[in-house]
Amino acid sequence: MTGVYEYALGDEADDLHPKVRDRYGLGPADAYATVGSGRMDITRGTLALPVLYAMPLRNLLFPESGKDVPFSVTTVGFRDPAGYEALTTRREFQFGERTRRFDSLTVWDAERERLFDFLGTGGHVVSELHPRVEDGALVVEGGKQWTRVGGRYLPTPGPLAVDVTVHDRYDEGDERFYVTATVESDLAGHVLGYRGSFTQERREMEAVPPDLRPTTGIDPLPP
Repeated sequence: MTGVYEYALGDEADDLHPKVRDRYGLGPADAYATVGSGRMDITRGTLALPVLYAMPLRNLLFPESGKDVPFSVTTVGFRDPAGYEALTTRREFQFGERTRRFDSLTVWDAERERLFDFLGTGGHVVSELHPRVEDGALVVEGGKQWTRVGGRYLPTPGPLAVDVTVHDRYDEGDERFYVTATVESDLAGHVLGYRGSFTQERREMEAVPPDLRPTTGIDPLPP
């Protein structure tokens, strides 16, 4: 395993299922992307709806919900112009004729040994990430959060922060990945969640195109 999650997990990365290691182990030297396709059940709360309706403009969260929603995910590793190792994850959900996208750029801060997620186009929402391994699955929880404005990081007040948890595992029986993601808020309760499975393949990619670099100019990183 190489890439940003290896640095954050350390020796614990050896406990990941090999397929999960491969999925999150993309680094700048890998000339391919991983592309998954499957189905998701999506839930969302009601109190957060006004905010969710605005988020698709930046490829963040979205207001739709549904069962058995077609889903795809593309992951690719590269090195940011500032020298940071980064991993892009692009999730797409198909609601009839409408596609909703949720982008994230995961970056390793080698100097302070911290992992960050820059969310959506432009990365205006930033979260610290805390990964761990449970029975071969990767579990990631959010930590401190900021709003990035003009290169400055404004801490998100506690009541406005959200609790994010992602659980990603591989099932040997049906040869599929299973993912569960939840976003919760002390103020609004359940914000958004999705649960489902997908298969994955590799696709050659000599150079990472601009549309898979959703956030640029991330230097400096959050304090």
